[in-house]
Amino acid sequence: MDAARTVFARFTPGAIESEYKAEHDPVTEADRAVDAVLRQNLLRDGEGWLSEETADNPSRLDKERVWIVEPLDGIHEFMTGLPEFCISIGFVEKGVPVAGGIYNPATKETFVGAVDTGVLYNGRSARSSQRTTLDGALILASRSEVNRGEWKQFENGPFKIQAMGSVAYKLAMVAAGLADVTFTLTPKNEWDIVAGAALVQSAGGFCQHAGEDRT
Repeated sequence: MDAARTVFARFTPGAIESEYKAEHDPVTEADRAVDAVLRQNLLRDGEGWLSEETADNPSRLDKERVWIVEPLDGIHEFMTGLPEFCISIGFVEKGVPVAGGIYNPATKETFVGAVDTGVLYNGRSARSSQRTTLDGALILASRSEVNRGEWKQFENGPFKIQAMGSVAYKLAMVAAGLADVTFTLTPKNEWDIVAGAALVQSAGGFCQHAGEDRT
């Protein structure tokens, strides 16, 4: 994570040029630079790698341990200077997220944890919310989903909805107990959620798919 911090220090949010990939998603020099330094510092022999900014190698499917990385989650927020983007690093063993690290370069927040050790938020032990009902809960919502009107159905609920960028950052905030709940109404990629899911579960919270019974 320290190496990624150093790379990010070279770039200014809101003042960086971007280009567009074939699927019309924006990408910046920061994405690629962070991806390269993470791969160099994390990947070891026998491990797999999946990143939004690296061409996928199907050989990862045969590995017991896989790094799943999003070098810059919240690209639109980064490009416009909103402090709601992050580096997201997840580690999976036998298909199960077991550790995660998320860093927000704008706010200098660091979330790290593993299922067998718990979670640290800026170096201090953290735990997810122990709230058992939605009454009074703080729910973090996707800003793009809110802007499209997809959250209007929840406007009169007994909770507060706060729109934010970066699904990984939202999951990290839930893991640290800074919010009670987050959920998305649109499908996400593995690199968007693996690190955050590992952190939430490491902090005593839970994750589930829509329509799935909690066990």
